[in-house]
Amino acid sequence: MTRLAARLLFLFATLVARLPWRWLTRLADALADAAIRRSSREARITARNLELVRADASADEHAELQRAVMRSTTRQVFETLRLWTGPRAGNLAMIREVHGAAHLDAAMAAGNGVIVAAPHFGNWELLNQWLAARTPLAILYAPPESRVGEAFLNLARADEDAARITQVRADGAGVRQLFKRLAAGGVVGILPDQQPKRGDGEFAPFFGLQALTMTLLGRLATRSGATVLMAWCERIDDEGRGPAFALHVEPAPAAVSDPDPATSAAALNAAVERIARRDPAQYQWTYKRFSVRPPGSGEENPYWPGCY
Repeated sequence: MTRLAARLLFLFATLVARLPWRWLTRLADALADAAIRRSSREARITARNLELVRADASADEHAELQRAVMRSTTRQVFETLRLWTGPRAGNLAMIREVHGAAHLDAAMAAGNGVIVAAPHFGNWELLNQWLAARTPLAILYAPPESRVGEAFLNLARADEDAARITQVRADGAGVRQLFKRLAAGGVVGILPDQQPKRGDGEFAPFFGLQALTMTLLGRLATRSGATVLMAWCERIDDEGRGPAFALHVEPAPAAVSDPDPATSAAALNAAVERIARRDPAQYQWTYKRFSVRPPGSGEENPYWPGCY
C-alpha cells in the first residue's frame, strides 16, 4: 500500500507539474499571499527569522521580504515537482549559465573524493540532477516521518539511470557508506545548513546569531581528505515559459576541513551565509534554524510560542 500510495502521489505531482508555467507562477504567488494573510506556520517562521537576521530593517522592509521569500519558496515547490516528474534533458535546459564547473572536474580528477555542500538556496534539486549528469552521486537526506512521503521522495529523486543517484539516510550506516564512497574517490552531496540534533553539532555564528551547525561535513572532509566544494543553482528568471537558473561551483573555504569542529562549523556557516546574501528571498527562511540555543546562554527558543 505504501508503494501504491507513493505512485499515486507521484502521478498527481506529474499532472500538476505539466500545467503551463504561467499558471503555476500565478498559483504559487496566490498561495504564498494567502499563507501570509492567514498567518500560516511557514509565514510565521519566515517572519520570525527575518526579525532575527534583519533586526535593523523596518516593519515595511520585513513585510516586503517576507512576501518575496514566501513567493520564491512556493514557486520552488512547483519547480521541484516539474524537476521530479519531467525528463532530465528538459530539466537541465533550465540551466542557462554554468560557473565554476572546472572546479568539479579538477576535484574528481584528483581522485580523493568530492563533497558538494549545497545550501537550501535557489533550487538544490536541479543542482542534484546536474551533478548526476556528470558523475554518480550519493545524496545524504533526512527521511520524512511518513513512510509514504519517504517512498515518494525515493521515487521522485531516482534518476533515469538508477545507478547515477544513491540516496543515503542520515544515520550511522549512511555515514559509513559516505566514507566508503569518498575513499573510493566518489562524489557526495550534503545540505550543510540543516540543524542537527544536540550532540551532533557545534554552535557557530550564522547571520550574527549562534546556530547549531552540523560537524559531519567537516569530519568527512578531515578523515577522507576529500575536496569540499560549495554549489548552488540560483534562479535568474521565472517568468514566461519557465524558470531559468545560473549554476555555481566554487571551492569551499579551507577552514571547512579544519580538524577543530568549531572552526570548521564557523567556516561552513560563513560560506552558506555569503551565498544566502546573494538573494535572501531564495534562501529557505521557512525553517526553524535557531530553535536550539547554546547551553547556559539563558536564551529561549525564539520561535516559541507563536510559530509552533
